[in-house]
Amino acid sequence: MQSSSSLADIRAFVCIAQQGSFTKAAEVLQSSRAHVSRQLAQLEQQLGVQLIIRTTRAQRLTPIGEQFFQQCLTSLQSIDQAVIAVKDDTQQLQGSICVNCVGGAIGEDILANIISDFNLQYPDIDVVLDFSSPRVDLISEAFDLVVRMGELEDSGLVARKLTDIKVQVLASPDYLAKHPAIKHPKDLEQHNCLTGSIKRWRFHQKSVQHNNAPTNDLEINVKGNFSCKSGRALINAAKNGNGIVRLPKLYCEGEINDNMLAPALISMSPEQQWHSPDVPLFLLYHHNRYQPARLKVLIDFICQKFKAI
Repeated sequence: MQSSSSLADIRAFVCIAQQGSFTKAAEVLQSSRAHVSRQLAQLEQQLGVQLIIRTTRAQRLTPIGEQFFQQCLTSLQSIDQAVIAVKDDTQQLQGSICVNCVGGAIGEDILANIISDFNLQYPDIDVVLDFSSPRVDLISEAFDLVVRMGELEDSGLVARKLTDIKVQVLASPDYLAKHPAIKHPKDLEQHNCLTGSIKRWRFHQKSVQHNNAPTNDLEINVKGNFSCKSGRALINAAKNGNGIVRLPKLYCEGEINDNMLAPALISMSPEQQWHSPDVPLFLLYHHNRYQPARLKVLIDFICQKFKAI
């Protein structure tokens, strides 16, 4: 393999695989489609294998191409990080940071205000805050930090717990007055439950004899006539008496305080209380000893602010 062209050809191949098309890869690489195609053909000729199967309508990686792609992606990330480490002046707090976060009160109110305070203290650091809902992959997406709710799979990323989010099952007083009382989570199966992406609600029962330690766990499949990934839309629907919602308490503290929403589960006795378990909130980032100073400063800033909250 000719070392003078191999790295550029490998970068072209990785970009084609990530983008899913030669045209998009050419745009990312600021090159022509024909040149990117020639780079792939040259790499395949040098290796003596076919990496991508191309047709007039689609393309896909061959099995050996998928294996080669994963290995090259990891290696290129290491090279890029090494270059960043050399170029980055750790004493200069400047540059850009991309952050992805869940929306609603957590992202739009709490985190946005934290970043606003951060910008005042570090005006030379640019922060891009993204609220896209799909779970992003830090490995393949251009995000430096991700804030996520819920238990995490082992991803190889650093996960710093920011706080626990209290979750409640709520409905309007009007809805609760017109429908049968909910004395047990299974009763929710007979109610109109307004949901986001999660249709299976989890509950646990605490024991007052054992310092409120969870003693029973239960999951309920709920259904209803309205589903939306917007917490605000679910709150408005519940306020109108349309059904029952399960949401972080901080999303709807105003509605609870104004008696527009109320807890839907009736507690028969302390020994029989069922609760929605708290949901942990994590800050995720790469484990990287060459982490830019600007990123370290923002990570510490966010963690300290959440401690204060």
